Amino acid sequence: MRILFVTANRVGDAVLSTGILAHLAAKYPTAEITVAAGPAAISLFRTLPNLHRLIVMEKKRYGAHWLSLWRDCVASRWDIIVDLRRSALAYCLMAGQRFIIPKAKREMHRVELLASTIGLGATPPAPTLWLENSTEDETEGGQKIAIAPAANWIGKQWSAERFAELAGRLSAPTGLFANARIAVFAAEAERDQVQALFDNLPKDSYDDLVGVGDLSDVAHLLSRCNFFVGNDSGLMHMSAALGVPTLGLFGPSRTEHYAPWGPKCGYVRTKKSYEEIVGAPGYDHRTTGSLMGGLTVDAVESAARQLVERIGTSQ
Repeated sequence: MRILFVTANRVGDAVLSTGILAHLAAKYPTAEITVAAGPAAISLFRTLPNLHRLIVMEKKRYGAHWLSLWRDCVASRWDIIVDLRRSALAYCLMAGQRFIIPKAKREMHRVELLASTIGLGATPPAPTLWLENSTEDETEGGQKIAIAPAANWIGKQWSAERFAELAGRLSAPTGLFANARIAVFAAEAERDQVQALFDNLPKDSYDDLVGVGDLSDVAHLLSRCNFFVGNDSGLMHMSAALGVPTLGLFGPSRTEHYAPWGPKCGYVRTKKSYEEIVGAPGYDHRTTGSLMGGLTVDAVESAARQLVERIGTSQ
């Protein structure tokens, strides 16, 4: 049996699609699964148990990347094609069943929308990540707080200085995670964005995990953390999918669509709603700076405490 799974370019959207992929992999354990995704997200799927092939979709002019994908896939007869990009590809290939993501509904979370693609909208499977078996000693003591201070758009970025203050509060001797180390995650290309965080932390208090490896490596390191706090980003969704207690910071993005998914997740947002932020006079996403200034360190610390109290992970 052959399954073609066409998913997102962006890491966060790709992570949110893993729930239905895991469902298909479990339902058809002997299937050969081919995953097509953008270069930023492709390594998420490297450890998928049923994986047959990964196809990197490098964006090309005039949509030529779709022609390239068709050429890669046309020689096979697919039993199932799942297209989460709403392209014409599925209709140009031989397939037993075709599942195309429906149009987005205003109040539906992305996980629910993705699940509805294969008829599971009422009981959406949670996103999941597949960790490689590790021979490393993972018994090292002490707690770790994962901090992800970058995002794919500056408007969604809380200031690095506020992240540093929050990290100091949470890891203080009397803090929520007393004497925890701070694990800082970001892509190597985002190093300049997070440098101010390093500049405001004691040099012996953090682990610099910027650009540490591909997403499978990042997932392994995230899974060893006790708590995650970060902007609305792919790393936030990865943490949630790993079952790490996850607090997402929101401003100019919709929590009803993209809040971290799972029983150990929560979010805190600016006092202004998404509509108030993007509807403000003169708003232009191309020229704006950070739109997260209305979110205080006190508010985020309080939300972290409430989340830990709710899920009972305070140590």
